[in-house]
Amino acid sequence: MSWCCDPVLGAMEGLLTRCRVGSRLATSTPQLSRSFPHRCQHCAPARGQRLVLSRMFQPQNLREDQLLSLEGRPGSLTCKSQRLMLLGGLILPASPGCYHLLPYTVRAMEKLVRVIDQEMQAIGGQKIDMPNLSPAELWQATSRWQLMGKELLRLRDRHGKEYCLGPTHEEAVTALVASQKNLSYKQLPFLLYQVTRKFRDEPRPRFGLLRGREFYMKDMYTFDSSPEAARQTYSLVCDAYCSLFNRLGLRFIKAQADVGSIGGTMSHEFQLPVDVGEDRLVICPSCSFSANKETLDSSQTNCPACQGLLTETKGIEVGHTFYLGTRYSSIFNAQFVNSHGELSLAEMGCYGLGVTRILAAAIEVLSTEDCIRWPRLLAPYQVCLIPPKKGSKETAATELVEHLHDHIIESVPQLQGEILLDDRTHLTIGNRLKDANKFGYPFVIVAGKRALEDPAHFEVWCQNTGEAVFLTKEGVMELLAQVQCVAAGQRLQLCLALFSRLAPKLRGLPCVEDGISRRRRCTALHTCGSAPVSLHGSQEGCALLEMGWVQREGIQLQVRISKILSEMGHKYIL
Repeated sequence: MSWCCDPVLGAMEGLLTRCRVGSRLATSTPQLSRSFPHRCQHCAPARGQRLVLSRMFQPQNLREDQLLSLEGRPGSLTCKSQRLMLLGGLILPASPGCYHLLPYTVRAMEKLVRVIDQEMQAIGGQKIDMPNLSPAELWQATSRWQLMGKELLRLRDRHGKEYCLGPTHEEAVTALVASQKNLSYKQLPFLLYQVTRKFRDEPRPRFGLLRGREFYMKDMYTFDSSPEAARQTYSLVCDAYCSLFNRLGLRFIKAQADVGSIGGTMSHEFQLPVDVGEDRLVICPSCSFSANKETLDSSQTNCPACQGLLTETKGIEVGHTFYLGTRYSSIFNAQFVNSHGELSLAEMGCYGLGVTRILAAAIEVLSTEDCIRWPRLLAPYQVCLIPPKKGSKETAATELVEHLHDHIIESVPQLQGEILLDDRTHLTIGNRLKDANKFGYPFVIVAGKRALEDPAHFEVWCQNTGEAVFLTKEGVMELLAQVQCVAAGQRLQLCLALFSRLAPKLRGLPCVEDGISRRRRCTALHTCGSAPVSLHGSQEGCALLEMGWVQREGIQLQVRISKILSEMGHKYIL
């Protein structure tokens, strides 16, 4: 099947040709273009439409005494992330340990899942989806039906058959792989993962999304042909976890851990150090050793590796990895044919990431007491625009803000769907700026008195640094062009096909410095239909782009195609 139709290529080639002869958007003119129609639509990221705050479903202006009644028990607001997410209307309690995730939280979580997908697929992960309802006989086969006790949420169907709502899926995935007969060692390793709801009957749910009865988790299960290969896969996944947390800008500790009820022979936890954490960690400042304190003798004060003095800290567990060996494959007979033509048991590993827990823990670590701060990649919206109050002296700048919004979309395509217009113009700029600070948009752009100057100057707040600067429209464009977003779905084969067909057309275009890979690339960006298209390739020819970079840094190689590719605009980033 081919996605590269001739009309699409023709339109793209036409745009590139016109770019070469110097046609540009009106970014170089001192005034904002007046060609944008005045359209203020609700919550639809399509071209020409604006996301407006007044249409967001989000409880506002909740007080702490109201939150206590929502949580339903005294002393329940015990951590910063829980209080901030409730006060901001990001979550609402449904029952003890279960929460409604409201639009801002869902947007942030979807971005986190996309980053996780990128990291897991970069190491060969294949995404699957297994049932949450798990038959009792699977768990009874591994004795965990009894071992996990009341932690399992159990139920019976109308026929008396027992099930549990899965807190993890080792049994299910091993049975799945075991059902596939005649597997060859040449097919391994398998790295199968999913992102699903999990269930655990917590005796005392607390800390909001940090410890609940229902939560989202990424769980990966690997199947290798030998212990050596399985350990290599283990290291590969651990490295991907490190890459994930580094991309999110979160300081973490990889700590030696206990295998617990999951079993296996090796385990590590990924912890975010914070005082509210329930885990006690020991760290050696002299070497790289770190461990959960429960894995060491209570009297041990020196590092076993270098005899340095151990220091203690607290942490929130956000990831856990296990080398399982044949713990499960031997029970379910998950086998493959080895290089000698004999049946062998698969060597397994399992790897978890708490998706909702990462969100809450990041807020716990990064936020102030009164204001939410997000990892920049995960912020629900990257930019909030605040026009003047209706009836104020600056009302004339309202149209400038609307034009600025549309111009950002045209000039910085990766921000499409990432800009929120605070259209509550019955409120003062100060009140709306206070709300914007509370919600933690990375960039807040205000049209105040200086927006009436010639040229207009907008007040730009960089929330993560606390800095505020006045910038012209061109300065705003230059600043926002550096913003990195998580690509929302990539058609890799289409992108590669377009590259290979258009490689000769891209040669000789201006180069830009790529902020992630630090390679020189030719870049052509233009707008098509309701979605932007970005093409990045090597200066020598896009067809030479290697697959590893495409998978690892797919955010820099993205194509989002509308149904009809039209010539509605184009530009270069110089």
